[in-house]
Amino acid sequence: MINRDITVAVGLSGGVDSSVAAYLLKKKGYEVTGITMKIWDGSFRLAEGAKNACFGPDEEEDISAAENICREFNIPFHVIDLKDEYRKTVLDYFRKEYLAGRTPNPCVRCNREMKFGFMLKKARERGVEFDYFATGHYARIEKNSEGRYLLKKSLDPTKDQSYFLSGLERSQLEHILFPLGGYSKEQIREIAREIDLEVADKRESQDFISGGDYSPLFSDKDSTPGDIVDTRGNILGKHKGIIHYTVGQRRGLGISSPEPLYVLEIDPECNKIVAGPRKGLYSCGLIAENINLISTDSIIDNTKAAVKIRQMHKEASAAIYNEGERLRIIFDEPQLSVTPGQAVVIYDGDVVLGGGIILKAINTGES
Repeated sequence: MINRDITVAVGLSGGVDSSVAAYLLKKKGYEVTGITMKIWDGSFRLAEGAKNACFGPDEEEDISAAENICREFNIPFHVIDLKDEYRKTVLDYFRKEYLAGRTPNPCVRCNREMKFGFMLKKARERGVEFDYFATGHYARIEKNSEGRYLLKKSLDPTKDQSYFLSGLERSQLEHILFPLGGYSKEQIREIAREIDLEVADKRESQDFISGGDYSPLFSDKDSTPGDIVDTRGNILGKHKGIIHYTVGQRRGLGISSPEPLYVLEIDPECNKIVAGPRKGLYSCGLIAENINLISTDSIIDNTKAAVKIRQMHKEASAAIYNEGERLRIIFDEPQLSVTPGQAVVIYDGDVVLGGGIILKAINTGES
C-alpha cells in the first residue's frame, strides 16, 4: 500500500476512539505503533470505585485495554512513564491556579505539554521511531494553498475537540494526524462493533480526576475558610476554602437569599468569595494571555471572529484587539460566566485562529 513506509505512533487511552484511530491508520497501510502514558502514582487517595477519568487508580485497566488492542492489531506497544512530568506539569499547575482563585483547564495543558510533548520526546528517547503522531481526537488538520497547516473543527460539531487542542503550535501540525475528524461518534462505535473490539461500547472519560472531586490534590492548609460577601462587601456567609469554588457556581454556597446567588468573583488575596444574582455573571469581554496563534501570524485590531470560552459554550461573535502579548476580546452580546484560568479559543469559521488563557473578565463600562 502507498503508506507502507510511513510509521505512525498512535496515542492509545484504552478507549474506543484511539483504538479505532489505530485501526483506520493500519487499514490505510501505515506502519502503526501504539504508545500510552503512565501518569498515576498512587499517592492520592481518590474515591474508591470512581472510574472514567483521566487520572485515577483504574489506569492499569486502561493500559491493559490498550495493550490488548495492540495485540489484536499485531502492532508494537510501549508504555511511557510520565508520572513525574504529569505531577509537575499538570497537577502542580492545577493546584497553583486554584489557589490563585482561577479555574484551570487541565485538558488543554495536558494535550500541549504531555501527550504532544513529553510523551513523544520520551518515546523517541526509548528508540521508538515514527514519522507522525496520531490520536483519537475529533478534529482535522488541513494544508492550505499557502502551505500552512490549519487546525480545524471536526465535521461532527457535537464531538468537535478543537477547543482542547488550541495549545498546539503550528509547527507541530505537519506531523500530526487526526483520523477521526471526518466521522461521528456513532460511526466510530459502529466500526468498533464491526471489527469486534471489546471497547466498542466503553464509556468515555468524563472527569479529570476520578470521582470529579479535586480535594485530594490539596492539603488541609489549602482550604482556609473565609467570608462570602456581596458586591458591596457585606458579609453573607462563610466559605470552606476558595479551592472549592468557581465563577458561576450556584450550589454549595450555603446562603439563604430571596433570589439565587452565584459566585461572581474569587479574591485569593483577601480569601473572599463575591456572590450575587445571575445578572452579575454577564461580561462584555475578556483579556486573554499566553496567546498561541495557529492559522495566522498576527491578529489585526477589530478582527471579527467567533469565540468559545469553554468547551460546551456556544460560540459568541466578538471583536479582537491586540494589547502587546495579550488580546482584548469584546463580545457583540454579553456572555455568561467568563472564568479566569479557562481557555479561550478564536475561530474563523471552522478554522482555529488561535487561543489563550482568560486573565480577567471585562465588565460593562470597562471596554
